[in-house]
This record gives sequence, C-alpha cells and structure tokens, in this order.
Amino acid sequence: MIQRIAITGMGIVSAIGNNVQENLLALAQQKSGIGQLELLDTIHQNFPCGEIKLTNTHLVDALKVKQDEAFTRAALLGVKAAEEALQQAQISSTNKIAFVNGTSVGGMDYTEKLYQDFSKNPHTTKYIEAQHPGFTSDTIAHHLAITGLVTTVSTACSSGANALITGAKLLKAGKAETVLAGGTDCLSKFTLNGFHSLKILSEKLCQPFDEHRSGLNLGEGAAYLVLETEKKAKAQNKTILGYLDGYGNANDAFHQTASSATGEGSFLAMQAALNSAKINAEEVSYTNAHGTATENNDLSEGVAIQRIFEENLPNISSTKAFTGHTLAAAGAIEAVFSLLAIQEQKIWPNLNFKAQMPELNFSPETEIVPKKIEKVLSNSFGFGGNCSSLLFSAV
Repeated sequence: MIQRIAITGMGIVSAIGNNVQENLLALAQQKSGIGQLELLDTIHQNFPCGEIKLTNTHLVDALKVKQDEAFTRAALLGVKAAEEALQQAQISSTNKIAFVNGTSVGGMDYTEKLYQDFSKNPHTTKYIEAQHPGFTSDTIAHHLAITGLVTTVSTACSSGANALITGAKLLKAGKAETVLAGGTDCLSKFTLNGFHSLKILSEKLCQPFDEHRSGLNLGEGAAYLVLETEKKAKAQNKTILGYLDGYGNANDAFHQTASSATGEGSFLAMQAALNSAKINAEEVSYTNAHGTATENNDLSEGVAIQRIFEENLPNISSTKAFTGHTLAAAGAIEAVFSLLAIQEQKIWPNLNFKAQMPELNFSPETEIVPKKIEKVLSNSFGFGGNCSSLLFSAV
C-alpha cells in the first residue's frame, strides 16, 4: 500500500514576511510586499519588485554563518526558510534526511558582481562555482548538516514545485524517510535584465488575470516543506499540516519562453495531478494559479483551467501580486500559501484586479473568501514549457 505524503513542517521568507506567521498576517491584511528596490544595485529602478528588506550582512549574523564560508543570497534565504520548516517538524538531527532544492538564479548574484575580480583577487575565487545552481544547494545542506541525498532541480520557474514532486517520489520509492524540499531564488541583475529583454516586466504593480495586465513584477524568497510518510508522522505523534496527495509535470515543448494558446502543458500537468490524487476536478475547492500577469501566461493558463474544470470552476486567484514572481521559489512559496488557505479556510485575494479578460469566463477572487476548503490545486509553470501542478488536501 502506497503511503500518503504528510507535511509536518513548513518555512518561508518572502517580501511579505520573514516567517510563516508574518506571511499569513500579510495575506490576511491583503498587504503586498512589492515596491521600490532598495538593496539590489541596478539602473532599472522603474520596475517594482518583491524585495526582502534583509541585507546579506543581517542574514549572515542572524543565521550564524561562518565568515569564511561562501554564502550567496539565495543560500542565505534558503537556510532561513529551511530552519523554520525543520523546527516545526521537530527535526533536530538532519543526518538521515534528503534535501531536494529548486533554484534557477543560484549564485548569479555573486558571480555577476565578482566576474571581473576572479583572475586578480584570490579572496573571490571561492565564489567561482556559485554560478552552478548545485552550489547553492550544497551550501544550504552543509550548513544544516544534511549528509543524506542532496540534489538540485532547476526547471526555471517550476523548480520549487518540481523539487516537491521529486521529494514525494523519493518517499514513495522508499529512497528516503524524510525529505526537506522546496526552492530559493534571489533578485539579481541577470534576472532583472533578462526579463526586461523579454519585455514582460511591468512598471506598475502587476495585475494577474486582468484584461489590462502589463507584465510581471519580479520577487525573491525561499520556502520549504518537510515531507514524511503518513505512517512515520503518526508513529512519531507529529502534527500533520496537510497532505501532498497529487502532482503532475508536463511539457508542451511549444516555445522557449512562451506557453501555447491552448495551454496544453498546463492542462496536462493539472490533469496528471488530479489523476494521481484519484479525485475529480469538481472536488477542488481552490486553485492557486501561476498567474504571472503577463499577456501570454494568464491567457494560456486561463484557457487550461477552463478546459480542466469546464462548468465546475473553483475559486481562483494568483498570489504573485503579494510577493512578485519569485522564480524557482514560486512553487514552494505558493505551496505554503495553499496549505495556509486550507488551515485558515480562506481563499487568498488576487490583488490589483479590475477588469475580466474577455477570452475567459471567470474572474479571480478580489477579496478574502471564507470557505470550507478540502483540496487546493497549485500551479507553477516555467520557461521551456515545463509545467507542474500540486494537489494539497486537508487533514
């Protein structure tokens, strides 16, 4: 008999809070964290972002990082969120757990600063490897004394969700007893410039699923869940926060950076998540959409949502107007928000929405909606058409 995947811990840091409780408070108060950049040194001050107002120096001190260690910002944010998740799951010894980390920026924030110095400043050479996403994962694992399986998932903006899928598969295959899984990404010049070159950044606060949406706001953050089999969690008398009952990953291979008009990859990922959870679409209470506020994504995802649910549409919203698009961390951050929706029995609002898209037959929720929530579908889609969906269930 395949065991259900229980969630026994979660941790998060984002533009709306430095822990789970602060994030919950901001969601409940409908308070966005998107605004003017203060820490990232860039000429593009016209683009609002979901920046975490904690300097690297503050994080190093708070996390008691050794000065001689090569810590990137993504690793620092990752450690902060991971420590909260492990503490809630009552895990003090990490030598037997597996760590699956999603990241796309990795250590680019350091390599872009130090690129000109590597050949002439020996003190910077320890950061040469930081460009590789696995460097960030290894740094986090070393700091947390994780000696079990450590692996990195880098599938652009679906990385965090795919890390959770990988973690669930490790448990079901008997390859691990406990998995810490999620994602982390930080703001960098590389990503800001890259998204600007694609002409999908907005100079206004983003408006997911709005007819007049003009692009996304980037963000940064980290979030992790502790995954264990239900049998083990109950045997250790742990509090179960929810279940990861279904998941799906698909790729329509339509375009490097755009989704197809039919939303085929999105549709297949959601369908696979429902099938693996062995539930019908009408059993979903709430869909936490990917909803980036770009012209392409919201139309493609919206069409896919309509294809999946047909006449039985659940409540729908995107929470990216709270945090910005946190890239590889998005799927993990929104997994936390999905679990909080179940715990609080509330649909989180889709901020800044004003006008319905004429191509869609639904509008997202604009206010908090109290509702009995049993199952939440959370979408996370990445460049290259890599689409992932997660299905969370109440205890």
